[in-house]
Amino acid sequence: RIFIIWAISSWFRRGPAPQEQSSAGGTPRAPSRNLFPKDTLMDLYVYISEHEHFTDFNVSSALFWQQRDLVYGDWTSGDNADGCYEHYGEVDISQSVQQNGSIYVHVYFTKSGFHPDPRQKNLYRRLATVHTSRMINKYKRRRFQKTKNLLTGETEADPEMIKRAEDYGPVEVISHWHPNLTINMVDDHTPWVKGSVPPPLDQYVKFDAVSGDYYPILYFNDYWNLQKDYFPINETLQRLPFRLSFCPLSLWRWQLYAAQSTKSPWNFLGEDLYEQSDEEQDSVKVALLETNPYLLALTIVVSIVHSVFEFLAFKNDIQFWNSRQSLEGLSVRSVFFGVFQSLVVLLYILDNETNFVVQVSVFIGLLIDLWKITKVMDVRLDRENKVAGVFPRVTFKDKSTYIESSTKVYDDMAFRYLSWILFPLLGCYAVYSLLYLEHKGWYSWVLSMLYGFLLTFG
Repeated sequence: RIFIIWAISSWFRRGPAPQEQSSAGGTPRAPSRNLFPKDTLMDLYVYISEHEHFTDFNVSSALFWQQRDLVYGDWTSGDNADGCYEHYGEVDISQSVQQNGSIYVHVYFTKSGFHPDPRQKNLYRRLATVHTSRMINKYKRRRFQKTKNLLTGETEADPEMIKRAEDYGPVEVISHWHPNLTINMVDDHTPWVKGSVPPPLDQYVKFDAVSGDYYPILYFNDYWNLQKDYFPINETLQRLPFRLSFCPLSLWRWQLYAAQSTKSPWNFLGEDLYEQSDEEQDSVKVALLETNPYLLALTIVVSIVHSVFEFLAFKNDIQFWNSRQSLEGLSVRSVFFGVFQSLVVLLYILDNETNFVVQVSVFIGLLIDLWKITKVMDVRLDRENKVAGVFPRVTFKDKSTYIESSTKVYDDMAFRYLSWILFPLLGCYAVYSLLYLEHKGWYSWVLSMLYGFLLTFG
């Protein structure tokens, strides 16, 4: 998936960065260069603080990791001869962090011999220091679905969860922690031109305001941090385990990650509507990590073919009913039952906050089923007998090709015989659902009961 997103973003890119571009004054703007040439000796300083803007260089406890004499673009050093270095430690946290406060990591790379503290005039150079920071705890929403047995009022939910739901509401925002994070320095010396770096890369390439050159690209890589490995930060924790890694990263792989982390174009709909849940994102990553490559390729092909077939099914369904002149041999009752079934499914997934893409697919299916009614029956607006004296009354009349043939007789007969079997089954399933399952309320019970019944016997 990240490859497809990168490929699409590359497709819309207008070739390589232009060699010259006019600046505000009309003079040509020359391509910039990386302020850290290839094989530059660097020192790494990593500070951890509760403040977004870091100034406590003189506080020794804030320095989490210091690594000297790293080589920019070196892919052969380190313990595993892959250019990667790793440091493990434990981070002391204050009461503020325990109570949903934020904690930040500040990363500085300086050319060897320099220091990141601007107050040390003799050791600090602006063009010899590259800095980035980010919040390393993650705020996650924990939802509480308050369900109970509608007859007894009992629930199997954790009493502590019920109490927290009563105190904080159905949605609680909790600070979480993941013990792993990777700092990537992109091994890239492309002559970027300010103002023409293609998105989403432009948000990572930082240019110096005076010289016009750009700093090495630093990227915090947590893509492979699975959501299930995050744990909540609370009063019981005094220290947090933290494993920090530094690795070089090629430009091509960085583009993959940058494209994947780009905000969705559907964001105007709101994250609650479109954005994938943490579990859905985890399922994709686990599939990439643990699935056999051949099986993964087969799954991708089958998924694409399934999507194409679903689109063709919509198209052919519309084409069939649109071109149909006679209703002989077609069940009109099944069309109305299809509308009822699609409506139940739509209301059920809306009540259970399903993914927006699924909601759109079901809604389109419902619209097609409603449109079919106009093809199997004569639908008229009776303007003489209005509803409440205001709205025209909608009337339905069987088409002549349906009445004149024996189709209507067999249609009525089929539904009558099926109802002798299915209505008792519906009653039994309704009683079972009411006695043994938990629901949010009577409305949710009706929807879940009908949905479960339709899945099995529809």
